[in-house]
Amino acid sequence: MKLEAKTFEMSDLIDVRVKTMTWEAEGILRLLLAPVSGALPAPEPGAHVDVHLPGGAVRQYSLTAGSNAQSYVLGVLREKASRGGSKAVHDALRPGQVIAISRPRNTFALDGTTAPALLISGGIGVTPILAMADALSRSDRDWSMTACARSRDVLGFADELAALGASTRFDAEDGMPDMAALIADAAPDAHLYCCGPTPMLDAFEAAAQDAGFPPEQIHLERFAPAKPKAGAGEFIVELARTGETLVVPADKSILETIHDAGIDAKNSCRVGVCGTCETQIIEGEADHQDMILTDEERAEGRMLICCSRAKTGTLVLDL
Repeated sequence: MKLEAKTFEMSDLIDVRVKTMTWEAEGILRLLLAPVSGALPAPEPGAHVDVHLPGGAVRQYSLTAGSNAQSYVLGVLREKASRGGSKAVHDALRPGQVIAISRPRNTFALDGTTAPALLISGGIGVTPILAMADALSRSDRDWSMTACARSRDVLGFADELAALGASTRFDAEDGMPDMAALIADAAPDAHLYCCGPTPMLDAFEAAAQDAGFPPEQIHLERFAPAKPKAGAGEFIVELARTGETLVVPADKSILETIHDAGIDAKNSCRVGVCGTCETQIIEGEADHQDMILTDEERAEGRMLICCSRAKTGTLVLDL
């Protein structure tokens, strides 16, 4: 049986107009996207969309509080090491322009229980966490949120955070956040959520594990993949549909190797956080290094070819 891919054809894209772009905080723009026609799919808290930007870049941005069927709200930080995405937003995108986005998809969803929820954000990671807090504020579920930032000047969506009663802490005033302290009062059945920079996520995950929380109660979303644990050395990829055999060198990904051979394969983030390049394995075992596939999806033979490698000498892929 052919598995459903996490990719979208051009016919699945939605045209939206940039209705407003406003200064949100130092380095952060707030975008309001409205449908050119009809209504937008109602998003779930934690969802993101692929945004097709001027110049051809496609980047993933979380939908934050206030997103609904009439408009989507994004917060976009100008990244110092931008690969072209945030630079295009800040320098090339303007109100009135029409761009394409994907339908929302969610790899960072709220769990379906009634257990308490503890939310922690760092920097621009506030966007999906704020959407969760907004949804939880309209429920009977116990929850709390702490938004961390380097300083007050760079804290995005401060008004919304204040209205929801979220706690804030700033490195310049309070020092680096102590993850163990932030989760110390969480109930044993609480679900813990965190989105932010990699060091913060690593500390959050370690603190939650040390505190005895099981994996199913620990939820995080990364902007970049964790440091690869294995996968040095070359291996062979066989493309079942074309019959081609390619050698993937130690310093290149499967995706790069395929593209070098003149073969097109869908992709977007290239760092294992969006799922666009998800591919079915026919034979062999992957060395998974992505951030979004579940254990069940991996067991079914799915992999992301932009970042994951091989544990076996050869992988046969449905390409």
